[in-house]
Amino acid sequence: MKQFAQLFRALDQTTKTKAKINALVDYFSYAEDPDKVWAIALFSHRRPKRTVTTTLLREWSAEAGGLPLWLFEESYHIVGDLAETIALITPNPTQDSNKSLTDWIAVIMDLKDKEEIVKKEVITNAWLSLDQDERFLFNKLITGGFRIGVSQKTVINALSKFSGVEESKITHRLMGNWDPTTITFEELVLQSNPTEDLSRPYPFYLAYALETDLEKLGLPEEWSAERKWDGIRGQLILRQNEIYLWSRGEELVTAKFPELGTLKGRNDKDVVIDGEILPFKDGKILNFNTLQTRIGRKNVTKKHLTEAPIIIKAYDILEYNGEDIREQSLVERRELLQQVVNEIDSPRLVFSESVVFENWEQLAEERSKSRAHLSEGLMLKKKDSPYKSGRKKGGWWKWKIDPLTIDAVMIYAQRGHGRRANLYTDFTFAVQDGERLVPFTKAYSGLTDVEFKEITQFVKKNTRERFGPVSSVHPELVFEIAFEGIAKSTRHKSGVALRFPRIKRWRRDKPKEEINTLADLNEMLVRYEGGEA
Repeated sequence: MKQFAQLFRALDQTTKTKAKINALVDYFSYAEDPDKVWAIALFSHRRPKRTVTTTLLREWSAEAGGLPLWLFEESYHIVGDLAETIALITPNPTQDSNKSLTDWIAVIMDLKDKEEIVKKEVITNAWLSLDQDERFLFNKLITGGFRIGVSQKTVINALSKFSGVEESKITHRLMGNWDPTTITFEELVLQSNPTEDLSRPYPFYLAYALETDLEKLGLPEEWSAERKWDGIRGQLILRQNEIYLWSRGEELVTAKFPELGTLKGRNDKDVVIDGEILPFKDGKILNFNTLQTRIGRKNVTKKHLTEAPIIIKAYDILEYNGEDIREQSLVERRELLQQVVNEIDSPRLVFSESVVFENWEQLAEERSKSRAHLSEGLMLKKKDSPYKSGRKKGGWWKWKIDPLTIDAVMIYAQRGHGRRANLYTDFTFAVQDGERLVPFTKAYSGLTDVEFKEITQFVKKNTRERFGPVSSVHPELVFEIAFEGIAKSTRHKSGVALRFPRIKRWRRDKPKEEINTLADLNEMLVRYEGGEA
């Protein structure tokens, strides 16, 4: 753990990518192989499952620090991070420990079925044998909230520099459903046979938003366009008569969409298809809110399958007949994809048709029709582009439609976390409904640090009531809220739910009496469901 804490300090003290890479290479050079594997797992969001509740951790750390629980809670609201608060409040170590990162993770995992009194003893003894940075990391591991300011791309770069293996190969090897408790560093990074894991996906190719004039892209005939579907990005793997479905977040979601089991055995060649998981019923795509009824469900019922059946809109193919074909041109891959979809011949797998256009004006007109297709806009792809790994500029662009907007007043504010723990950054907004204000959404992004500081001063002077870290404020500040979609909701007082709400701007020019109404939201809902908003 001392070595991992040293790595953490090195990463935390710099914003320079090169320095982070060097720190990681140093760590991989001297750490034991099991610790290397766990470090890679943690940086790629594979964390040990939580074995102790945060409620108990709060109580035990307050007791260890000799504080009343209310004072601990107040401190937590100011610090903004539970693991850091515990590390600051618990006393300095009275003993030393030489346990490795892997050892401490084993201790945490072993607590799963232990009695509460045993858990308390193990954790409080751990706090007494770890210095402040080590306690912070240990607490992060316990709470399951481990995040450090280093991207997976940086980790892959460091592993490549350390091992001599190409970055693209390491990226592929880190995909899939590997277990840090059973796999070795040799198997994970150094072995050259990724096909041992039949379910292993490829890294997704991600596009940047188009922020330039279309004319600057070159000739229209060099580009292909498709609808940007509003679903869940997925990679469908059909290998050796088995089927696997991966989300973009590297989650194996096959069991959540059992209707795709009908694709088994419908083709005789191993293929990997990139596409969008969409709710589809009675010949039309449904809104994302419908798909959300399937997301996060441990058990998919017959009702879910009936009310929110899904399809996969296929727009690319990465592997054919067991061979990686990502370096082929988009045109070649799309022709092969069309052939594979036709051979599989299932209503669950649908080819994502290209949008036909001859000039940029026609394409802009097609983009304006996006909501009628329940899509977010268009994807522009260079016809000769290979399928790359990660977010790259040049070959693919996403050209989204302008968001929907509504003017609303802020009624609640909550403190942020981390470096923004002393600022109010999370807000609840309301629209007018007769004489009352109806809350309809929360948002926390879209403002500058200067604006957050100004709003924080307003909240402190205009708080009506406090509910822990949340303050009810006088409804005076008006903001323009942007969002991608709107749907009916029985879970919200307003009766609607927004898709990707965020703050577009602070309407200093608009008084609270001129905010939008609940009727405006409902009218927008009707237009949106009709594909007109």
